[in-house]
Amino acid sequence: MKIAILGTGAVGTTIGSKLIELGHEVMLGSRSNTNEKATEFVNKHDKNAYKGTFEEAATFGEIIFNCVKGEFSIAALKSAGSGINNKIIIDVSNPIDTSKGAPLSLIPELCNTNSLGEEIQRNFPNIKVVKTFNTMWSTLMMIPSMLQDGDHTNFICGNDEEAKNEVKNLLYEIGWKEKSIIDLGDITAARGTECLILLWLKIWGATIGTFSIKVVN
Repeated sequence: MKIAILGTGAVGTTIGSKLIELGHEVMLGSRSNTNEKATEFVNKHDKNAYKGTFEEAATFGEIIFNCVKGEFSIAALKSAGSGINNKIIIDVSNPIDTSKGAPLSLIPELCNTNSLGEEIQRNFPNIKVVKTFNTMWSTLMMIPSMLQDGDHTNFICGNDEEAKNEVKNLLYEIGWKEKSIIDLGDITAARGTECLILLWLKIWGATIGTFSIKVVN
């Protein structure tokens, strides 16, 4: 499958490397097709790794990962132009407000009665937004077995059931167990999972090593 990843940070490159390992073709998208991190990513892999602008990557991908920082996600997706039309957008970003420094908070317009996932869906009604992976460290997203043999929780939500099922199949391919994925329903559930980033950051600051959230019932 051809997969686009918007964003060249640690999250995007970690996801991209795993997907290439699984046999997919991956294009990393950024503002410029001369982006240094994207170039490093391509040079790191023997094949199936490409780079381009947001628009070039979105046009290339059958599925698109949004790994752009939450505050810049809408602008990045607008830059992707018609390349995103009618496609699944896997949104792994969180709307963290970095403008005031620590302690970090969420962007006021994208929390409580709204979320980044909803805002993306609202701005681009002809795409299928699926929110997942946004409650954990990027390496754990791609190697769930590194913690408790994968026995921890990954949340997923979105309005389109068929799109969610397609994303779940990709999660299984990555290594996620069906019992570890909890479908929270439509995209409004992103309000809850995005808020978890504030708890995640506090746990991260208070512990050493890899951790995740597990729902026990």
